[in-house]
Amino acid sequence: METILETNESLKKNQPYFKKPGDDFEYSQLAREERIPVEIFQTAEKGSIEAAKEVAELIREKQKNNETCVLGLATGSSPIRMYRELIRMHREEGLSFQNVVTFNLDEYYPIPKNSVHSYNYFMKEMLFDHVDIKPENIHIPDGEVDKSKLKEYCQNYEKAIDEAGGLDLQVLGIGRTGHIGFNEPGSHMNSYTRVVTLDDLTMHDAAEDFGGIHNVPKGAITMGVGSIFKAKKIILLAWGDKKASIVQKAVEGKVLDEIPASFLQRHENVKFILDLGAASELTRIKSPWKVGSVDWTPSLIKKAVINLCSTVNKPILKLTDKDYNDNGLGELVVLYKSAYDVNIKVFNELQNTITGWPGGKPNADDSKRPERKDPAQKRVIVFSPHPDDDVISMGGTLKRLIDQNHDVHVAYQVSGNIAVANHEVMRYLSFFKKYFEELYPKDSLVSEEYKKIKNYITTGGDIHTENINPEILKAKGLIRQGEATSACDYLGLGAEKLHFLNLPFYETGKIKKNNLSQQDVDIIKELLREIKPHQIYAAGDLMDPHGTHRVCLEAIFIALDQIKKDSDDWLNDCWVWMYRGAWQEWPVNEIEMAVPMSPMEVQTKRNAILRHQSQMESAPFKGGDSRLFWQRAEDRNHETAEIYNQLGLAEYEAIEAFVRYIP
Repeated sequence: METILETNESLKKNQPYFKKPGDDFEYSQLAREERIPVEIFQTAEKGSIEAAKEVAELIREKQKNNETCVLGLATGSSPIRMYRELIRMHREEGLSFQNVVTFNLDEYYPIPKNSVHSYNYFMKEMLFDHVDIKPENIHIPDGEVDKSKLKEYCQNYEKAIDEAGGLDLQVLGIGRTGHIGFNEPGSHMNSYTRVVTLDDLTMHDAAEDFGGIHNVPKGAITMGVGSIFKAKKIILLAWGDKKASIVQKAVEGKVLDEIPASFLQRHENVKFILDLGAASELTRIKSPWKVGSVDWTPSLIKKAVINLCSTVNKPILKLTDKDYNDNGLGELVVLYKSAYDVNIKVFNELQNTITGWPGGKPNADDSKRPERKDPAQKRVIVFSPHPDDDVISMGGTLKRLIDQNHDVHVAYQVSGNIAVANHEVMRYLSFFKKYFEELYPKDSLVSEEYKKIKNYITTGGDIHTENINPEILKAKGLIRQGEATSACDYLGLGAEKLHFLNLPFYETGKIKKNNLSQQDVDIIKELLREIKPHQIYAAGDLMDPHGTHRVCLEAIFIALDQIKKDSDDWLNDCWVWMYRGAWQEWPVNEIEMAVPMSPMEVQTKRNAILRHQSQMESAPFKGGDSRLFWQRAEDRNHETAEIYNQLGLAEYEAIEAFVRYIP
């Protein structure tokens, strides 16, 4: 995946100011709210490469001096790309780990070392089995130690770190509770290696890896905050919007026991490495006008005015010069001569995002509409990462496109098979068993196959084991395919317009997926060239906890880049719209097309989502949100409409939102 992503020019957009601490006065102004040094990168890939460089430089420096390099290592999703880059450096640049001693932060308790969910297994698969580190130099907490010996074991683990000379560098991630290691809220700064109980949110975040929260261990062995503080240098990695809120609290807030990562403000040599998503709540990114002079682009003006409306609880057209001056936005009044002029500008821009014609309105002035009017009937591809994201995130818009006679195609990028619970398979198989036994009472084949699959399931076979039954996976994929077909049929779209791509990166039968490959991209390119769409809709919902949305979006972007390089003429007439909805919604200041829905249309969307019965209460990967998918979607659509109304625009029942992407 690294090679493909490095050539993806689409990801290289203009970004806010990124510089390393201490570079110049401008940085110090922008970062003055930050109590920890922060480096921000455009993507997690770039940030991970920078982190890997720092680790490699330390290892090489120690090698030159014939010294041991003692590393504290983290697990979870945050360091995976860093480990991948270190492996590449070992293979291609000769980076040796012969002088490296490692101590891992934590381990679930109790858990067998050979479990696919253990951090022992994780570290071997992600790093140790691919480099030349000495086995005796690897230290990972033992999730199988006898309960009666836990206290002694933890003390000895702490002692081993000290005897190795202490940690030269500790790599950390950050949990949504603010935990570092498994030091949950309430942990003391002077805590050392010990057994802890996991926070409920932490367990929910781990549920996807374990095939359900009921499989997650309730405890862990972890280095303490005091253990971490003994490290000579600390690097914390955080990626994605999901981490933005807790990163902001840790970096800009007070030091609190409730946010263990905030203790890092007191370490003399610490740095956060973030991508733009994880940094999005920091003041210099979210409200840069509060910390320095800014370039007032149309997008930033809209963001500032909407923020002001929320602060003073007024609609746009009621904002006054005093409101702007009292909230640090007096510069806008100076630039535009009056609050009224700023208000009208932003109000009109928001008004122009609203349309009931997502495919463009025929025979109408389209100069102030989000979509062009020609061609009147467009060829449209809606890319849906899973077999339900289309109706969850843009079911109302999809119905509009169908009813307005556009040539609509839906492309389901992955099968979504592992998100079907075993009892759903048994429900379908029980029906077919009885059905065929009624028709063919002398044929025992169906009954025998049923017994075989039932035996596999009842003896523990599932996605959290390595022994995957391909027949069960096939059944799960067919269940989701059938539900998607039923939902689209309800909206008026025939099965001949549906494309089940089953991208290979996903089809491992396990929660852990393969890297994105050119084979995945080629499948998307083939469909694009077959349809030659005027419109593409793609999921930009990057808070998806299991990351499939992110990979699916990258595959589309890369496919478009490669097609663009091949100079395909049809791409010049193709517009790309990104939707959200399953996990988050676009901020109103970023919305470029807002499609309103009536109460009846909201009900129609709900009914389409409900066709995905396997993803109701039985869906194992809902993240930390207990609401059903249709409830999440409706709440977000209602909230967007309510914000538009509070800003002084028309009152709608619900709104689906889109942002245009220009390849």
